[in-house]
Amino acid sequence: MNETRCRTILYGNSLILEGVRAELSGDPGMEVLIFDQSPNNLLEEMRLLKPAVIIFDLTAVHPGFPLAMLQQPGLLLIGIDPETHQALVWSGRQAPAVAAADLIGIIQQKEA
Repeated sequence: MNETRCRTILYGNSLILEGVRAELSGDPGMEVLIFDQSPNNLLEEMRLLKPAVIIFDLTAVHPGFPLAMLQQPGLLLIGIDPETHQALVWSGRQAPAVAAADLIGIIQQKEA
């Protein structure tokens, strides 16, 4: 049986995102793609990949990035704040994110 995997983009090159990558890559329901640099056409490249989720370090992206990506219907944006151990989910709610399992739970809630 061919099972659909959740395409997830990690945007940034911080140590926290490397840990997230390691944990999410171990989940068979996830397809994890990495963007660690900002190409000139970053937003267009991400839109063409049609991810279900983008996870990024809040301290490392341009403030306009989340607003630009929200134009993609159904996209779940999760900003990680390494200082407060919070995940800002762009549905207007916050959730504790102390471990990668917390992120998987947030993503699975979206898909349910």
